Amino acid sequence: MSESTHGKSIDALRRQEIPERQREIERSIIKTYRKSIWRPFTKALTEYDLIQSGDRIAVCISGGKDSMLMAKLFQEIQKHGKIDFDLVFLCMDPGYAPANRQLIEENAATLGIPIEFFESDIFDAVVDIEQNPCYLCARMRRGHLYANAKERGCNKIALGHHFDDVIETILMGMLYSAKVETMMPKLHSQNFEGMELIRPMYLIKEEAVKAWRDRNELRFLRCACKFTEMCATFEEDNPSKREEIKGLISKMRKTNPHVDTNIYNSVKNINLRTVIGYHKDDWTYNFLDDYDDYSPNSGVEK
Repeated sequence: MSESTHGKSIDALRRQEIPERQREIERSIIKTYRKSIWRPFTKALTEYDLIQSGDRIAVCISGGKDSMLMAKLFQEIQKHGKIDFDLVFLCMDPGYAPANRQLIEENAATLGIPIEFFESDIFDAVVDIEQNPCYLCARMRRGHLYANAKERGCNKIALGHHFDDVIETILMGMLYSAKVETMMPKLHSQNFEGMELIRPMYLIKEEAVKAWRDRNELRFLRCACKFTEMCATFEEDNPSKREEIKGLISKMRKTNPHVDTNIYNSVKNINLRTVIGYHKDDWTYNFLDDYDDYSPNSGVEK
């Protein structure tokens, strides 16, 4: 048997070992959702230089649809891509109800994701916090993820934030915090030297993630919270700021189908000559600082 024939027989054997349901889910990513999921994923990797050869990436699993899809995307790019890198599929159990922990484990088995769990007590730490418990929980979760990823020899953690998270963050900053900023595609960690955060689903729209989930009849946690079972009621009776913004964008999309893309592009096309002020770290600028330099008599072309 030739080496090439032997290689093909090994590949065939491996395919036989993968359950048919898992293969169908993987095929749907590459084929059915090639335009809406696979291409935006690979575009983000390239456009924002998210993966380099030799990386060891901790793919952070929360139990929701976004992080589970991200895990499959990483598995596919590792199989079909040209960059040599390692993956660790990391899931923190911050105090899940047994049924929620079981659902994560069952989904991981169905999808063929070798999850590594570690424990924390974050839910107990924030359960009595009244002001912004979700924000505090997210910050604490990230710290635990960084630390555990670094212990496993990783230099990056990957989070499953998608395109809708990005544009919602832009509007939330403008309307509730009076500032223009966005969720960045990658960040250097300020507290864990040599570590970096990447968001490879940055260009994938949430509607595509939902379509992939529903087509494959998958059921994930609605949120990665101890109070998951209360999320639906909470969002209807007392919506969060993010839910309000999500609803606002949905309404605007009915009259302007390009509104989400326009919001995203608005933070890429900022004209610094048409803003009152901006800052970078401790340095601040006010348009009056050089206003007269651009007067008709200054000799400077506008």
